[in-house]
Order: sequence, then structure tokens, then C-alpha cells
Amino acid sequence: MSVKIRLQRHGSKKRPFYFIVAASTTAPRDGKFIEKLGTYNPLTVPATIRINRERSLHWLDQGAQPTNTCRRILSFKGVLYLKHLMRGVSLGLFDQQTALEKFEKWNGEHEELVARREEAHRKHKADKRNETMKESVRKIEEKNLAKAAAAETADDSAEGAESTEGEASAEA
Repeated sequence: MSVKIRLQRHGSKKRPFYFIVAASTTAPRDGKFIEKLGTYNPLTVPATIRINRERSLHWLDQGAQPTNTCRRILSFKGVLYLKHLMRGVSLGLFDQQTALEKFEKWNGEHEELVARREEAHRKHKADKRNETMKESVRKIEEKNLAKAAAAETADDSAEGAESTEGEASAEA
């Protein structure tokens, strides 16, 4: 039995939510699976990914093949890098402690990068919201000025008409 690490779709229509599972290749997409490894929610910004690194690494060591999307998710969360480091340990290139130190260093840098991206997204969203708000306030002010100018012109023409009538009746 060959095993794949793949996504299992949950959630309602147009609101996807996925479980990351280890499943037999013959099992249906949303059917029976061997083990749930994590979750993936693409609707949040950035996408929320929760994964059990140890169990994912275990299944990769057992020969499970991730789908393309799962490969990207595992790479993003560092599981494939950890597998790479563990292979170096098994070949005797460095010891387990060094591998874990390298992984922790990478993980810290990665978390920092993700936090910066999140902050940049929040800032961009707030700037865009402020810009939209300023634009709508500007349009409202322009409308109000146009209405005031129109009302002023109407008042001037009404006063002009009254003064013309007053002059005509004075002459008569």
C-alpha cells in the first residue's frame, strides 16, 4: 500500500478548509485516511497552517509522497528542511544536536519573515482603508461645495430679480 500526504477538503461551499492527512493512494479524496497530520485554512491572510512536524517527518521517512500543494506546505513549515538535516545526520555529516540547532535557527528566521510579511500586509490594508476614507471625504466635500455654490448662485439671481422689479416699480 502506497501512502500519500495530501489535502482532504472540508468546509462549506466557497469556504474551503483542509485537513492535511496521510492516506492510501486508492482512498477517495475526502474518504478514509490513516492519520491526520494538520490543518490548512487558505481563507485567512496569510493562510493558517498547523502541522505536526514529527508525524509528518515520520511519514516522509516511511516513504509517503506528498502532493504538490502539500510539498509546498511542508517546505514552508520546514518539514522538508528537517528531513534534509536528518539525512545529513544519518550520513554522519554532523550530529543530531547540530541539526536541531540549524533547524531552530532557520525556524526563528522564518517566523520573523512571516511576522514581517503579516505586518506589511496589515499596514498596506490600513493605508488603503485610510486612502479610501480620505477619497470619500474629499468627494463629499466637493459635493457640498458644489451645492453651496449652486445655492449661492440661486440666491444672487433671486436678489437680482427682486432688485430689477423694485427699480421698475420705482420708475413707474
